[in-house]
Amino acid sequence: MNSKVDAFLSTATKWQREMEKLRTIVLDCGLTEELKWGKPCYTFEGKNVVVIQGFKEYCALLFLKGSLLSNADGLLVKTGENTIVGRQARFTNVREVTDARAGLKAAIYEAIEVEKAGIKPAAREKAAIKVPAELQARLNKTAALKKAFQALTPGRQRGYIFYFSQPKQAKTREARIEKCVKDILAGRGLND
Repeated sequence: MNSKVDAFLSTATKWQREMEKLRTIVLDCGLTEELKWGKPCYTFEGKNVVVIQGFKEYCALLFLKGSLLSNADGLLVKTGENTIVGRQARFTNVREVTDARAGLKAAIYEAIEVEKAGIKPAAREKAAIKVPAELQARLNKTAALKKAFQALTPGRQRGYIFYFSQPKQAKTREARIEKCVKDILAGRGLND
C-alpha cells in the first residue's frame, strides 16, 4: 500500500468506499500501487495497468489497454466515442464492486498477461482531417499564418482544426480563427 494513495482516499469526498473496495481487489492481484495523474494507479513491472477514477455519476476502474482484453462478461465499456484503447468498469455503489469482484480480478490478471507478453495496441491510422474552408482561405490569404500553422506539431494543428470545425455557422468559425491568429503566429497550441 502506498501512503500517497492512503492520503488520496482519506480525503475523497465522493466514492470513497467504492474506491477502497476497488483498491483491495487490485492489490490482491499483486500490482504495485502508485499515485499518478492525481489518481491511484497500479502497475506491473513499471507498466501502467489500471487506474481508479472518480467521476460525478460513477467511479471506475480504467484498464489502460482494455481493448486488448477479451471482456467476456461485458464488464468493460469504452470511455468515450473516440476512445481507442482504454476501457472502464463503472460502479455506482459498493455492492456493484463486490458483485463484480471475480470479473474484475479475471480482467486484471488478463491485463497483466498482456503486459508480460509485451502486447501493444495496433497503431491507429490517422484519418485525414478536413481543414475548414474558412481556415484554408485565411491560410491562403496570409503567408505568415500559413507558415506558422504548418510549423505547429500535428497535434496542435488537429486541435485547432477540430476547434474551428465545431460551429455550424461560418461566421462563428471565422471569429474563432481570428481569435487564434496571434497564438498560431506565436507557435502556441489551442490550450498552451
